[in-house]
Amino acid sequence: MSSTASTPDTLTRDALTVLQPGFGGTTAPDWLLRHIGEGLAAVGLFGRNVQTPEQVAALTAQLRAEREDLLVAIDEESGDVTRLEVRTGSSFPGNHALGAVDDTALTRGVAAELGRRLAECGVTFNWAPSADVNSDPDNPVIGVRSFGADTDLVARHTAAYIEGLQSSGVAACAKHFPGHGDTAVDSHHAVPHIGVDADVLSARELAPFRAAIAAGTRAVMSAHISVPALDPEYPATLSRRILTDVLRGELGFDGLIVTDGIEMQAISSTYGIERGTVLAIAAGCDAICVGGGLHDELTVRRLRDALVSAVRAGELPEERLADAAARVRALAHWTSVSGAAGRSGGVPDTEIGLRAARRALTVTHSETYAGPLTSAPYVAALTPVANIAVGDETPWGVAAELGRRLPGTETGSFTGADAGREALAAAGDRRIVAVVRDAHRHPWMTAAVDHLLAARPDTIVVEMGVPQAKPTGALHIATHGAARVCGIAAAEAITGA
Repeated sequence: MSSTASTPDTLTRDALTVLQPGFGGTTAPDWLLRHIGEGLAAVGLFGRNVQTPEQVAALTAQLRAEREDLLVAIDEESGDVTRLEVRTGSSFPGNHALGAVDDTALTRGVAAELGRRLAECGVTFNWAPSADVNSDPDNPVIGVRSFGADTDLVARHTAAYIEGLQSSGVAACAKHFPGHGDTAVDSHHAVPHIGVDADVLSARELAPFRAAIAAGTRAVMSAHISVPALDPEYPATLSRRILTDVLRGELGFDGLIVTDGIEMQAISSTYGIERGTVLAIAAGCDAICVGGGLHDELTVRRLRDALVSAVRAGELPEERLADAAARVRALAHWTSVSGAAGRSGGVPDTEIGLRAARRALTVTHSETYAGPLTSAPYVAALTPVANIAVGDETPWGVAAELGRRLPGTETGSFTGADAGREALAAAGDRRIVAVVRDAHRHPWMTAAVDHLLAARPDTIVVEMGVPQAKPTGALHIATHGAARVCGIAAAEAITGA
């Protein structure tokens, strides 16, 4: 069914209101503008929609010409997961680096500067921060997106981040409820399970969300994870027990609950996006994030029609859909009143991200360290497969910055069982800088570093993921993230700047 009426009925408008779709291109397609006129209250921006801050500002102005209080959302965690700087790498080091510094004033300042930049671009809703406690160091999808493995640290930095971001008038969204840190599976691919009991969940996973709520977070994002201690049947996104009883009832959250991407395999391959959408709203979600992988008009129409049909069939209470739509409109009103869109208030602090990245470095020297590099090295990037949240289009590493400081620097990317041998051969007689990312999760990567160090003990090792392995190399630098500023800070340390 295609909605062609100039004034859609209330049910159809409410069904559109709860959707937060993405779209293709750097200008708004006609179908999106039409649906905004029919009731759509939010859109999501991804890397594919971003070229420059000026272009994003023009795009959001185009969207708001259709609806002044439109929620413009973005998945801008900064650090490894960046959309505003998807092609250059982020100006901010990310949560794990901020947790390593453990200065809540710094975290608050970083988030405020990020919020200022988002507001200038017309973005009013950020699907961040991650409030996950990274209790499983082998977690394939959270990692440096988390402030750390200590519950209290994650809680205080989650609160500081939310306070900083919302001081700029941009709504924050604590994710991924009830906590995605203790998982060994990426919910982009399948349903992760958390097997601990309810007491552990309450003390560990839920603590940062309590802090987020106390800090006034305007939104919480659900996780597509199975938590049998809370609900043995449904994943959190589809669980009334988790969302309505725990998040609303026990934790007292009264803001917007938005799903993680409904097209992720944990939901779409198990329930399908239409049924998943209906179940999510029925369980207590107020908004459906869709568009990371599906971003066309047909998807919006399918989900709109699934909600309308479910209400008419008695499968979804009309008042639950109306309540969800009202919460979306309330958040849109808050951002409109906050003046976030196009806001230029606040004093810019364009260097705060680099200062944070410098402070986050952990530098270890061995007895073979001979001092800063002064000649062009060979940078061997031992490159894992990127997870979907991070993507593979954002550059990372130290080669570009070392090249600026030491002209003639060469680099190569290596993966797999022969990575060490291939990197050694490619380096020739140059000093080697081996760059790794979560070496503890990739046995081939550890073996490659060992191979390089056995042949060249003066090799420098830069760990840009979660530092779990023992420091090795003549100089070992843990950056606690792979953002552009992390690479700059590491290059400064390598060259003695």
